[in-house]
Amino acid sequence: MSPSTQSVEVDRLREALEAHGHRFTEQRGAVHRFLAGTDTHPTAEDVFHGVREELPAISLATVYKNLETLVGCGMALKLTWSDGSSRYDGRTDPHHHARCDRCGVVMDIPGNPPPEIVADPGVCPGFHVTGYRLELTGLCAACA
Repeated sequence: MSPSTQSVEVDRLREALEAHGHRFTEQRGAVHRFLAGTDTHPTAEDVFHGVREELPAISLATVYKNLETLVGCGMALKLTWSDGSSRYDGRTDPHHHARCDRCGVVMDIPGNPPPEIVADPGVCPGFHVTGYRLELTGLCAACA
């Protein structure tokens, strides 16, 4: 990422944080940079280990708090599953995911299915769809 792109991202992060009553901190910046620099959908522990390379004194609790702050400000997504596990995504534009049932890897699905597939009134009678999140489950190439 070029210095000017980094500056724009920091400004965008500052604005989002301030709009939600938070201030920019080096820890929040480091967590955001880590998420923005990966497409692996890391766990909080993965983020902790990655950010410790830049900030050795950061705690796991601080990483968790900062991840939740970023999610609350719309600067990250939290992907949760029924087994209680969570992963984080620095990509906040509308997109969908595929998750491996065996190893847990999460991948972005390229492109988008046509919204009329889900927004069709016949899909769920009596329910007005305002959005959706598609998740495909199965086995990744390494586990298949």
